[in-house]
Amino acid sequence: MPHFYPLAHRTLARVRQGATSAALLLALAPVATLAADASAILAAIKGAQIIDLSHMWEGDSPIASVNPPYAFKLDATHAKTRGMFQDGGQLSFASEKMEFSGQHGAPTIDALGHIAREGKLFGGVDAAATTTNDAGIGASGTGSHLGIDSYPVSRLVNRGVMLDVASLVNGNLNPLPDTFEITSKHLQAAAARQKVKIQKGDTVFVRTGWGQYFKGDAKRYIGDNSPGLGVDGAAWLVKSGASVLGNDTATFEQRPPIVKEPKFEVFPVHMQVIADAGVYIIENLDLEGLAKAKAYEFAVVVPPLKVKGGTGSPLRAFALIAK
Repeated sequence: MPHFYPLAHRTLARVRQGATSAALLLALAPVATLAADASAILAAIKGAQIIDLSHMWEGDSPIASVNPPYAFKLDATHAKTRGMFQDGGQLSFASEKMEFSGQHGAPTIDALGHIAREGKLFGGVDAAATTTNDAGIGASGTGSHLGIDSYPVSRLVNRGVMLDVASLVNGNLNPLPDTFEITSKHLQAAAARQKVKIQKGDTVFVRTGWGQYFKGDAKRYIGDNSPGLGVDGAAWLVKSGASVLGNDTATFEQRPPIVKEPKFEVFPVHMQVIADAGVYIIENLDLEGLAKAKAYEFAVVVPPLKVKGGTGSPLRAFALIAK
């Protein structure tokens, strides 16, 4: 037997015995490095529990009013297509047409070309120049690296951390109040309570508990007010080294997304995180499964669609934790 099999077996055993997801990733690294053994890696992954971080895309799903609506309609039905190939009615098929916003759904990720500050995208790129061709971000020849198709491969599977601010504040799984601003003090307290530390490059999720309203109270979910990150809290996350941020509300930052001091700004956190720091934002996550499992550190899979020049993408995100 090749020498890497005992290591693979030990890795799987650690998962079954309750090793953390971070330990799982570290244990997998030697397996891949020494022998690139797909079977061993797959065995370890299958030993983990999968938690779905996505809501369902449906016609009545809540979407922020500034974004295009979601629409789904069958274009071809089995009744229409059966017999069209003159095969005696053996084959039939169905297909659909879909329309959706790249930025808002269940969940979605914002590309770095989505938000500008004072006419500049991340890295000082002229925002207007990137969108003179409506074929997408960078189709003009400027800023093509800021489309969602340039999302880093290294972030497709990453170390994930969830800071459960709702549970910290409420002492239970109830949602935060709709006017609650999450500050750096809340985030630090949640990290200390959960005994986790953000590392450079991490994907970090902040739970408000509002994922419960996505289906349970859609009107409230996209109403005028919702909890979320303030400028102070977002600054702490960026300084801590996060490369991807996400939460369980429609706008990520506190809504209404306006600050008046030191000057008036609309969507200040989006400008701060995306345009200033080059950090991706995920909205509309379902973090309830992680909260119920008290899973604060995990392997997370975030796979945007590879849409050329896209300003964002829908996701089917999920987390892997030890059983």
